Amino acid sequence: MKAGGRGWGSGSRNEPRPTAECRGAVTAEFAVALPSVVFLLALLLAGSAAGVTQLRVEEAARGGARALARGAGAGEVGDIVRRLAGDTAAAEVTLDGEWHRVTVSGRVAGTVGSLIPWVLSASVWARAEVPGAAQKPSLNGASRSPGQGT
Repeated sequence: MKAGGRGWGSGSRNEPRPTAECRGAVTAEFAVALPSVVFLLALLLAGSAAGVTQLRVEEAARGGARALARGAGAGEVGDIVRRLAGDTAAAEVTLDGEWHRVTVSGRVAGTVGSLIPWVLSASVWARAEVPGAAQKPSLNGASRSPGQGT
């Protein structure tokens, strides 16, 4: 503090006035920093859109696998997947003995998602619950689990 009880910026006549060279410095700094802030915000929003898309794809794969295990057809599974993950989602159904696998893939929505070709996917295995929904087991009585060779 200065003598007389006045602090910095109190309007004292002894303070130097900004020169013409200093004028606009804040505007220039703001102009340099603004694109960086906008870029970081766009990355944050793109990451959030990717996270939401991944959650939707995983939920659609779970729903499709549940329906398939209960004996639903591949067309019904496709309808469930599109209802849960959106119209652009694709589903692939694979049968491996009494196990069913549903793989769902979908693109990230949004402006940044269209610029970056992000395709997210999720796979879920489910065992058939109803008789006749699974393929007939082999004659030797051995059952295969997911991930084993065909």
